[in-house]
Amino acid sequence: MFTGIIEGQSILKKVTTIGSNKELVFESDFANEFKVDQSVSHNGVCLTIEEVVKNTYKVTAVNETLLKSNIGLLVEGDYVNIERSMLVNSRLDGHIVQGHVDQIGTCTSVEEMDGSFVINFTHELSNNMTVEKGSICINGISLTVFNSQDSSFSVAIIPYTWENTNLQYIKSGDSVNLEFDILGKYIAKMFLKNS
Repeated sequence: MFTGIIEGQSILKKVTTIGSNKELVFESDFANEFKVDQSVSHNGVCLTIEEVVKNTYKVTAVNETLLKSNIGLLVEGDYVNIERSMLVNSRLDGHIVQGHVDQIGTCTSVEEMDGSFVINFTHELSNNMTVEKGSICINGISLTVFNSQDSSFSVAIIPYTWENTNLQYIKSGDSVNLEFDILGKYIAKMFLKNS
């Protein structure tokens, strides 16, 4: 479990395709704090640390992860948002994030708003939905939805989030990982089941 509050960014140093999987080596300022078998969110995708060497670490993304997220589209030099799993005795500053991406979304525009930013996204119609002022996880970041439509929504980005996540690099046409709010997904499933 994660909170969607990003701790930092890692840079992708090496990608190796092994069968239908991709082995990824990242560099991070706090990689030396990671432990083998630890779960770390990478752009909202929960991946297990397999090896740590100085300031680099290795993870593997299996085919299912590659199909549901944009992890397979990353190239060497790309930055990802990272967050270690939450501690039970700490505050839940964002919202409950599982690290299980539901689908890929597409950025349709980025608007600078005199110091802050508004980013607009589209997503495929599915059982997943957003609600006005509800939570969504974009590339691992807990954000608040506005302008909620059936297959599109917007988020407002404060300067701190802009400067400390990979949203600062996003442009129209880029793909992002979306994890819809877990509570909303359960309620939607119950509603669909009973209708």
